[in-house]
Amino acid sequence: MIPDVDNDSIVYLNGQYLPLGQAKVSVLDRGFIYGDGIYEVVPAYRGTPFRMEAHLDRLQRSLRAIGIETGWTRAQWEELVRDMLQRSPHENSVVYVQVTRGVAKRDHAFPKGVTPTIFCMVTPFQRPGPAQREQGLTAISIPDIRWLRCEIKSVSLLGNVLAKQQAVEAGVDEVVQFRDGYLSEGASCNIWIVKDGTLLAPIADNLILEGIRYQFLQQLAKTAGVPFVARQIPQSEVEAADEIMMSSATKEVLPIVQLDGKPVGDGNPGPVYSALRAAYDQFVE
Repeated sequence: MIPDVDNDSIVYLNGQYLPLGQAKVSVLDRGFIYGDGIYEVVPAYRGTPFRMEAHLDRLQRSLRAIGIETGWTRAQWEELVRDMLQRSPHENSVVYVQVTRGVAKRDHAFPKGVTPTIFCMVTPFQRPGPAQREQGLTAISIPDIRWLRCEIKSVSLLGNVLAKQQAVEAGVDEVVQFRDGYLSEGASCNIWIVKDGTLLAPIADNLILEGIRYQFLQQLAKTAGVPFVARQIPQSEVEAADEIMMSSATKEVLPIVQLDGKPVGDGNPGPVYSALRAAYDQFVE
């Protein structure tokens, strides 16, 4: 049994609904052997999936990118997410979906005639509290040493894990990664900066995972009258930013008020963050 995990919670595994503690996957599953698979995380507020269409779009993009064919229709993925939420007692949840290439003899090449492994579970999540919203987060800068296909939501997350551990060991909340001197993203989030009232983000190419909030924050910025530009952002510009923010499915949008031990702007959450935070809350409520 896994400590601090509800082993009686119901999960989906290859056509069966069963308690988490009874769900078993072969040690020859290519997700276990190679990290050969993808995943998606769909947040839900009061039992209603949030921006599910965009999440399922990304799920299917990731499957196509690594050549996994499940045979599932879009309607089946939607039904799985909604069915799992109906089984969840939590007010706010995240639906975790993982698909691997399946079980096969250990060999690097794609096996033929293998059925993908499909797993799904629901876990609770707490929306960011007042301390995170009003006091903000701290971060350090690190080089981005991950592979060049970050747009795929792959289960091969060792680079992200090592990045997050650097934050933990430094006693901060997050990392801000730079590749060849330009901003990429955090350990498990998109990073935004504000300069002279304009919201800036890296281009959504293969060097970042385009979070579902990437498009959503652009929408909120337009609603709030905040100019938005996507372009390469040098590290010097990040260090001189008026505001820095991070966004993810469970952290929503939060301010980073300290980078590398130095205050961002005046060291407090800024006006653009406040406008986006208010718009985000209004949309969710």
